[in-house]
Amino acid sequence: MTTRVRTPTVRGGVGESTYRTDGIPKVDGTYIYSSDLYMDRMLWGATLRSPHPKATITKLDIGPAVAMTGVHAVLTDDDVPGRKTFGLEDADQPILGSRSVEYWGQPIALVAADDPETARLAVEAIDIEYEVLVPLTDPEEADAIDSVFHRIRCRRGPQDAHGSVVVEGYYEVGMQDQAPLGTESGLAIPDDRGGVDLHIATQWTHVDHEQIVAGLGVVDDAVRVHHAGVGGAFGAREDVSLQIHLCLLALYTGRPVKMVYSRAESFVGHVHRHPAQLWMRHEADPDGTLRRIEAKVIIDGGAFQSTSNSVIGNAVYHAAGPYRCDSVAVDGVAVKTNNPPCGAMRGFGAVQACFGHEAQMDKLADALGMDRVELRIKNAVRRGDPLATSGQLIDTSAPVVEILERLRRMPLPPQNRSDDPLLLPGGTGLTTSRSVVRRGVGYAVGLKNLCFSAGFDDYSEARVVITPFGVEVHTAAVEVGQGLGMSCAQIARTVLGIEDVVVYYDDTSKIGSAGSTSASRQTQMTGGAVMEAAQMAREVALQRGGGDRLDGEGVWKDGVLVTPMEDLVGRENIEYHTRFHHPQTEEPDASGQGDLHVDFAFAAHRAVVDVDQELGLFRVVQVDTVQDVGFMINPRSVVGQIEGGTMQGIGLATLEEVVVEDGVIKNPTFTDYLLPTFLDAPPIEIDVIEEPSSFGPFGAKGVGEPPTVSSTAAVVAAIRQATGLELNRTPVRPEHVALSSR
Repeated sequence: MTTRVRTPTVRGGVGESTYRTDGIPKVDGTYIYSSDLYMDRMLWGATLRSPHPKATITKLDIGPAVAMTGVHAVLTDDDVPGRKTFGLEDADQPILGSRSVEYWGQPIALVAADDPETARLAVEAIDIEYEVLVPLTDPEEADAIDSVFHRIRCRRGPQDAHGSVVVEGYYEVGMQDQAPLGTESGLAIPDDRGGVDLHIATQWTHVDHEQIVAGLGVVDDAVRVHHAGVGGAFGAREDVSLQIHLCLLALYTGRPVKMVYSRAESFVGHVHRHPAQLWMRHEADPDGTLRRIEAKVIIDGGAFQSTSNSVIGNAVYHAAGPYRCDSVAVDGVAVKTNNPPCGAMRGFGAVQACFGHEAQMDKLADALGMDRVELRIKNAVRRGDPLATSGQLIDTSAPVVEILERLRRMPLPPQNRSDDPLLLPGGTGLTTSRSVVRRGVGYAVGLKNLCFSAGFDDYSEARVVITPFGVEVHTAAVEVGQGLGMSCAQIARTVLGIEDVVVYYDDTSKIGSAGSTSASRQTQMTGGAVMEAAQMAREVALQRGGGDRLDGEGVWKDGVLVTPMEDLVGRENIEYHTRFHHPQTEEPDASGQGDLHVDFAFAAHRAVVDVDQELGLFRVVQVDTVQDVGFMINPRSVVGQIEGGTMQGIGLATLEEVVVEDGVIKNPTFTDYLLPTFLDAPPIEIDVIEEPSSFGPFGAKGVGEPPTVSSTAAVVAAIRQATGLELNRTPVRPEHVALSSR
């Protein structure tokens, strides 16, 4: 027995800004993304897509493509052996179109060939004819004729309540693309038993697996979905895109098949943020107390459902914002059109709602003659208050007042008198003099539910193994760049006191689901699973070792090492597997009431914007933000998430929109779909409030979505203040503010 005595320490634990293991490889180009995968004898897949948003297929002849040298497969709907449809919430989307097409870009046929160029030429060789039909593209028309995925009705409190000061508004939010830098890609490898291994960039391996198995008509064990390197996600990879297609081609040809979408194909290959139309009415007493909120929200789900039901639910339950109000009436509808399908994107309905309710709060403050921040503070929800829409008591942290007070105290940037074009709205490309530039300051505050809501049985599985060489953490959770693996390692280190931790991302045959990397849930859910499994493994280790403390050297008792690590796990590893559930939520009743959400996060933004109204140009000068983060597992990662989410909100406010005309995307490239660059990125000052969450590991909360919720509304509010214009639509375009267009 050793008699060494020391003080317990562990490097890289929770609360430290540790470094990512994938950081250097991603910077120096050695990281393997799904698009980098390669195998000998690999074929390349390609997809024939509809050039019409609505049509009947009158002829489909694959013969010319089959006859081409180097072509190994041409598949249609007739070649789908299992269920012909797929879908995240409802299997309503054809794997391959057969008799009709419902949106521009819908897949019709698949090709596998020796190289990408041959595959492309084979797609062009397929002889297909259509009877073109008139598409349904107007969401209001779809609502009127009941072309609807889901309607939701929320009523709370006395419906005859009124205030003497009333403001109304109509608002629109454009369709935003998640714009991941990596397009959809993957590699399917058939085995010799009729099964297939799929290596894919995704957000939810197990739900992909369920849909693939159904489409292939095989047993569960025949398909194994592996987490491949992901080049960004933000909701774009939650739905199936090429997963089933790749597996069909691999099983048909008996060879590995790789597919990589072009940027233009990616724009039709994944879902987008739902465009929205909102009408809102707010009533208040002369002192600013909110008395009644009414709203109607229409979101365009496009041709197939995806997550539209959940997104409209989120939009409705966030329609009142983080404010107290005892009389609420909100109606929501997700409509079915022939526009491109829409689904999950960072913020998931709360972004659209926030744009409306924050414009209303500014309008109400002006009508009351009140300071805009004071009106928000007066009505801010606090711990113990009911959520205005569902009536759920907020029994977790809700520091909205402190968030707004801290934000207001942050220093504003000085007025800039320089005529340096880099500091003017037009930059070096197009600008006028400083004298015509007007500055505006705008505020917005929002809330975001965390994890899945409305009775969904949400869970995450994890396995922690103590070995002679350190600790293994096993999970099916998908790392999409947010630093989940880093956080899981930090949690395991802290609980076990062992520094050497490796995180393994297991395929679907080796571990149960960790759920989707979405809804700001993985830190709390998979982090919670890792913490629980590590705690149980620690208890086993202490019992086996006969001590009261564990670290990398072994088990200690009263400061003395009593069982070295080689003796503790020399013959048998210590392993614990857990399925971690969050507290149960409820489905809403007929009036939309109930304890629907498990937790909330709050954030506020203040934007400073310079506007050149002569040319219709604007420059975001600075953005300040304060966010409720629970507890920071990794402070550097939290800051990165807040910066990234804020920039996506700035993009939606000033640049980003998928332009759809008559069902056709008109700007499916990064030449025409404009993203903020480094030159568009303002200084972002960040402050955080750490109040423990109700169930996250060490009190942590998910932090990825809240900064996207309120940043768009704040930037547009600043442009409104600078111009005096109503600006009820986002993104704001030059013609919306230019004097020449008025």
